[in-house]
Amino acid sequence: MKKTGVKIKKIAINTGGGDAPGLNAVIRAVVVSALNKGYEVFGIRDGYNGLMKPEDYPEGGLIPLTRRSVRGITHLGGTILGTTNKGNPTKYPTIGADGKMYEKDRSDELVAAFRRNKIDALVALGGDGSLGIANVLAEKGIRAIGVPKTIDNDLDKTVITFGFDTAVSFATECLDRLHSTAEAHRRVMVVEVMGRYAGWIALNAGVSGNADAILIPEIPYDINKIAAALKERPKRGKHYAIVVVAEGAKAKGGTVSVVSKELGRAEKLGGAGERVAKELEPLVGKECRTVVLGHLLRGGSPTTFDRLISLRFGAAAVRALEEGRSGVMVALDPPTVRYVPLKEATSRMKVVPLDCDTIITARDLGISFGD
Repeated sequence: MKKTGVKIKKIAINTGGGDAPGLNAVIRAVVVSALNKGYEVFGIRDGYNGLMKPEDYPEGGLIPLTRRSVRGITHLGGTILGTTNKGNPTKYPTIGADGKMYEKDRSDELVAAFRRNKIDALVALGGDGSLGIANVLAEKGIRAIGVPKTIDNDLDKTVITFGFDTAVSFATECLDRLHSTAEAHRRVMVVEVMGRYAGWIALNAGVSGNADAILIPEIPYDINKIAAALKERPKRGKHYAIVVVAEGAKAKGGTVSVVSKELGRAEKLGGAGERVAKELEPLVGKECRTVVLGHLLRGGSPTTFDRLISLRFGAAAVRALEEGRSGVMVALDPPTVRYVPLKEATSRMKVVPLDCDTIITARDLGISFGD
């Protein structure tokens, strides 16, 4: 973790990747904390696009942030700065002389834009992709602090990321609602949730929402074992079932359902729930319906927990800059917030440990993982 004694005058904030409840709370905490310490604060529009493509923003790709501009935004979903999961500056989609698209590293151009706009430090709000970019910038001399944002909770070195609690709470509410309609029709409801290659949302919501089966990327499933488990339910007087499927779940020997892969962005996943429902129906002899929660998990107001952790993270990011730190991510290490190197936080994905207490609890409750 680097430290520098260079005095800060101007801070920039950006939000990158998928949106998550709590982004605005972090922005407010950074702005208010920084202004209280005498710093100027600016927001970069749409990830790094405000600096990379300022011509696209007649009102300015770099906007001043004041107490007034962040007043009353703590409870709002989304981000007042905008975000994007396209145009990674280290793998920027570019048309070559032959007319074909390729990925170009434009990070030096981005560093030059920071210097040109006299930005002394960056507070980057994002997941592994966005914070990986922040780490590259830190290695190139930009003073950068990362704040862990992702509903997937798959960032390493922090107990939790903001946005996760809100996503799980909403998914659980949806499962609660589906129990009654599934029971009324004696159906199997297959509910697909986000999470990419980590099963945190599916696991936590599934256990909390009394699911009968939970399929996560960490445990490849056997569809016949899921069907066998569901066929036991009627013997105990339960004539319907709820199956929660993470979008990155896959069958034993199978592959993840990828919708598309574009240059400069992560591959899109989807279709896992529909696949499971289609395969289950003839095996269980019941109608199987699919519900995809998708981007509903990203929207809406953050929970109390996410608001509080977002405000704590934002204030801690400014303290890190005041202490002269760079190339670090703020992380929750209960009961405190600490700093970890960005390189370590983004070097591997935090997946669900197979021996974690929540999985053990699920098995004790009779929930099937299809293994």
